Amino acid sequence: MRRETQNVLLILLGGALVKIALNGDYLRYVKPAQQPWIIAGGAVMVVLGAIAIVRDVLAARGQARAAAPVPADETHGHGPGEGHHHAARSAWLLVLPVLAVFLVAPPALGSDSVTRTEARAPQSSAAAEAAAFPPLPADPVVSLPLNQFVSRAGWDHSGTLNGRTVSLSGFVVHTGGSTLLARLVITCCAADAFPVTVRLLGGGADHLASDTWIQVTGQVVPGTATKANAYTPDFTTATVTPIPAPKDPYEY
Repeated sequence: MRRETQNVLLILLGGALVKIALNGDYLRYVKPAQQPWIIAGGAVMVVLGAIAIVRDVLAARGQARAAAPVPADETHGHGPGEGHHHAARSAWLLVLPVLAVFLVAPPALGSDSVTRTEARAPQSSAAAEAAAFPPLPADPVVSLPLNQFVSRAGWDHSGTLNGRTVSLSGFVVHTGGSTLLARLVITCCAADAFPVTVRLLGGGADHLASDTWIQVTGQVVPGTATKANAYTPDFTTATVTPIPAPKDPYEY
């Protein structure tokens, strides 16, 4: 690959990193705490690429001044650089994937990742057994992150969820004849994401397409989150409301 192509790729890739960090698209891939590092890394790449381009331009000008003119009869009818333009043209094709990232950021993980990855409890059994689940607020409807709801449904033997109306949000997944409410939990980035799921009863979301974001209210069916079903509790829905996809689609 020619140096010019390398430098342009470096600038474009760095610019893409800065762009997704500033417009919030980075939340599709990493936790919010990673934003400063993405901005810093992208800025360094842009600066290094710009410095390399300026250095190469100055070096080329210096060589042009020092070079003696070549008589026309010594070129044997070949233009400057003939025989190399095909390789250079092919190298520029490598810019296309970087432009794709720059112009069209890939979406966050969704229902396809859920169906390909077995759901699990947000914490290990040992940690869950040792955890003390605090009482829920006395509100008529309690809003909980889906991973906390699944943890309580699977490990809270005091039954703090039993009989309580809870509000949850996530995206729809249709699999194995069931309709699930799902979220993806990440520790660092999308590469380590794993799903937490709730099986929705009542049919209120059965007609919705996969990846539709919804907010549901209802109650857990006690004792339905077990190791045998990958800690996916049954949830009897009272209301199902479509909502816009959140800017930050993951839980932590």
